[in-house]
Amino acid sequence: MKLEIPENNFLEAVDGRTMLAGSNRMEILLFSLGTKETFGINVFKVREVSKTPFITRAPNMPSGVEGLISLRGNVIPVLSLAKVLDIAAPGDALGAAMMVTEYSKRTLGFLVEEVDRIIRVEWDKVRTPENVSSSVHSFITAITELPDGSLVSILDVETILANTFGEAVIGSIAPISGGHDVNIFFVDDSAVARRKIAEVLDKLGVKHKHAQNGLEAWTRLEGMASHAQQTGRPLAEEVDLILVDAEMPEMDGYVLTRNIKNDPRFEGIPVVMHSSLSSEANRAMGKRVGVDAYVAKFDADVLADTLRPMLNRGH
Repeated sequence: MKLEIPENNFLEAVDGRTMLAGSNRMEILLFSLGTKETFGINVFKVREVSKTPFITRAPNMPSGVEGLISLRGNVIPVLSLAKVLDIAAPGDALGAAMMVTEYSKRTLGFLVEEVDRIIRVEWDKVRTPENVSSSVHSFITAITELPDGSLVSILDVETILANTFGEAVIGSIAPISGGHDVNIFFVDDSAVARRKIAEVLDKLGVKHKHAQNGLEAWTRLEGMASHAQQTGRPLAEEVDLILVDAEMPEMDGYVLTRNIKNDPRFEGIPVVMHSSLSSEANRAMGKRVGVDAYVAKFDADVLADTLRPMLNRGH
């Protein structure tokens, strides 16, 4: 394992990076899984890095889950990423290093072969994946390139969570009054997240459109605003609320929110940030760029309860 980060300093280092908000940059922790490929994960999702501890085997674990560990009084599951991504050969070692991740209100251990280093990249250099091997493709949310020309596959950890433990089950959600007249525009780069958001909005009984990354969202929103100007109709008649993810290829949710809030054509249209990054530091980043509310993924009831009063105001 190349990267040596004292456990208690890793959080401090992450919290010290909150000024990245609105700069359209992210920091990625690079690691390998015993193949020639380089993988990455957003530093904000990683709580600490350590050597692989003793793992207690447990019966009836989902595929890819190697067992459980006790971490400062909490019992957390540990996943072999190579097995989850189906790139582990029979008899392969589980991995010499472990990343403890925290996102979507879950703490998980990810076993990897080697942790390398942290790099800073511009979101506009992060692309939607193409030509990725089929076994890995569904678990990759984006691709970026290192200065030496090698590629980094950035993990879609929400899909890993859903694929391993199952998607969140959405219960009964009451529709809002006049929902058929409500239009929501949302953006998320995770297919799993888009599917669950759409399910919540369908239960609320509202109309919705979506984009798959921040730049696509901003292009489409600008198009709506221009069309509203040309027709002389208020933009609020076309979009009542905008729901944004935080991490997205090409333009992150913080820059997208700042663009919306700095454009007078969007005045009065609330922006809600919906992110698997649920720490106070990330909430502060959202507040800094002007979001009207911040909702951690994925709690359907909380999302619906956050949207409901904002949508009822105008209808």
